[in-house]
Amino acid sequence: MIMLQLNHFLQRGFKTMCSSALRLALVQLAVNSEKSVNIQCAISFIEDAKKQQADIAILPECFNSPYGTQYFHQYAESIPSGETSLAMSKAASDHGIYIIAGTIPEKDDDKLYNTCTVWDNQGRLIAKHRKMHLFDINIEGKIKFFESETLSPGNSLTMFDVKGCKIGIGICYDIRFEEMARLYRNKGCKMLVYPAAFNMTTGPLHWELLQRARANDNQCYVVTVSPARNLESGYVAWGHSQLTDPWGKVINDLDINENMIINDIDLSIVDEVRSQIPVFNQRRTDIYDTIYHADKL
Repeated sequence: MIMLQLNHFLQRGFKTMCSSALRLALVQLAVNSEKSVNIQCAISFIEDAKKQQADIAILPECFNSPYGTQYFHQYAESIPSGETSLAMSKAASDHGIYIIAGTIPEKDDDKLYNTCTVWDNQGRLIAKHRKMHLFDINIEGKIKFFESETLSPGNSLTMFDVKGCKIGIGICYDIRFEEMARLYRNKGCKMLVYPAAFNMTTGPLHWELLQRARANDNQCYVVTVSPARNLESGYVAWGHSQLTDPWGKVINDLDINENMIINDIDLSIVDEVRSQIPVFNQRRTDIYDTIYHADKL
């Protein structure tokens, strides 16, 4: 009788875990100057991710081109009619997998954007996020970079659902703005995904810190996917694609080389953390609040 009860309990626990689980593939690509090679490399990893039963494959920022203001015009495409979009749609459909397709330089009329596309497991474009906060920094003697020289900013939050998990998208520099993450939390997101390419100056200082901060503040999973590190590139990415849980604990770090890691995440942990440390209900919205006026954009 005790064994039967234990068996029933274990089965219920397993079903509960499976119903709230999501399998992610974080794909840290070595990006070069050949767009078609970059795309095909991404597709190969996506195919392998599906073989390992991943629900979502996540690619890095600028996965089809080198990262740099001098490259954006050359590599820019229309969405969803461009070469990269067509390839991602086909890969998603062929392999029955969701794809968060990092970012590519997007051309729309006379403007360029740094844009993330999301494809469902039937190959349909279900979301498009344009980087809202452009990477304009000048750290004396170390790095000077101004995306605004060529790119325009996006003006909208971007959310979608996979297997009952609402996911919010940001791109690289977007992670520094806690208000944006808070708005996603307010709207029910349980995961934040940031395709990103931090550099060798800000990477060691802030990469892990910012991810753990966003995860802890909003009690959600935070996923970042970077290109692999290439010391011969004009812009050297920090690498270290990372998954952080709602407790602020780093679950996985992909180091610096081209690689992929598959992670099963338990979405019930989001609810567990939020119920045990109920900061969302304890916020003094009578004094302060973070509000999104989408109608004013």
